[in-house]
Amino acid sequence: MLTPYLPYPPSSGGQVRSHNLIKHLSRNHELYLVALIKNTEEKGFHKDLLNYCKEIYVCKRSESPWTPGNLARSVFGTYPFLVVRNYSVEAEAVMKRLLQKEKFDLIHAETFYIMPHIPPTDTPILLVEQTIEYRVYQHFVSKLPLPIRPFFFFDTLKLKYWEKTYWKKADLVGAVSQDDKKNMLELIPDLRVELIPNAAGEDLLGIYKKNKAAEPVFLYQGNFSWLQNVEAGRILIDRVFPAIRKIIPEAKFIIAGQRAKAKLDGNGHENDFEIVDIAPSRSDDVMTVYERASVFLAPIEGPGGTRLKILGAMAAGLPVISTPTGVSGLKVKNDRDVLIARSPEEFASQAKRLLEDSKLYDKIRQNARNLIETRYSWPAVSAHLEKIYAKLIK
Repeated sequence: MLTPYLPYPPSSGGQVRSHNLIKHLSRNHELYLVALIKNTEEKGFHKDLLNYCKEIYVCKRSESPWTPGNLARSVFGTYPFLVVRNYSVEAEAVMKRLLQKEKFDLIHAETFYIMPHIPPTDTPILLVEQTIEYRVYQHFVSKLPLPIRPFFFFDTLKLKYWEKTYWKKADLVGAVSQDDKKNMLELIPDLRVELIPNAAGEDLLGIYKKNKAAEPVFLYQGNFSWLQNVEAGRILIDRVFPAIRKIIPEAKFIIAGQRAKAKLDGNGHENDFEIVDIAPSRSDDVMTVYERASVFLAPIEGPGGTRLKILGAMAAGLPVISTPTGVSGLKVKNDRDVLIARSPEEFASQAKRLLEDSKLYDKIRQNARNLIETRYSWPAVSAHLEKIYAKLIK
């Protein structure tokens, strides 16, 4: 398995996904993990995965994406910036050596931009896309001021070209949502695609309380290295929080996650909400903020994938109020498993409904929890993935 990050500690969405898959797959399979790291401090965390992996190789990529070399290679080279910033000479050498030394049943690559590290091989390749990256970048470029957009236009074109190219190079592509699968097939009608959904982190399943008070404590949690989370954070601060406070003056707000303060602080609103920085090594802090909150807000506008943060809230017993985009790809229904809002005013009115109607509050959180246990659990997803492995090997 190749991952563009070390899957421990499970503090961001991709890490949660890969960590849980490795833990469950290791019961029936012998795993070799090749993972990228940004700095030597991350190296020590690989020990926590030794119980699940036969061998682990941690390979250095550039610590900062914004190096002169990365920028020059992305501007003047054929690869887009996302591929360049995640490239590791060490990882490519490790993959070449491993494939010469060992005979593997298959290669499982998480994200297309890890694919340049795989040399030509007859070993079957499963490429799992956690989101369709070029669509994410298109969304954010469309929001930039008009004079700036041309600088990003060609990089987005390169991103789309290479993403499609690596889908074709893989023997099988995994999509995490039905929406992503549909979009892939619209681009490449004969592409071999299987649905491999996300699930809820098992640590959040453990903090569910059968009886939880519907207090006015609202949470958004994510890794703010990602554009979608920064955009959602800004929407919360500038539009959703003020709308909620107008009709619920006693409301409290928490925004938590990696790089939260660096990306969202210093805008004159510091007394209106709490920003909690969560270090990559402190996955326990993620559980703490979920325990403190009563409602999860997800004003997500960026497309692609399925949101592990929302699945985590459903597992932990927090009713979710989300945009349609936020729950896109999840088998949820409005007013049954989640509440849908399309504007700040709708977020506020749905929040008021939840807090004033204890039966609705309990119904939403219990239905969501049931859905996690039956459809979005890692044992179920891993068992489904094993069947896909078997079919691919055959």
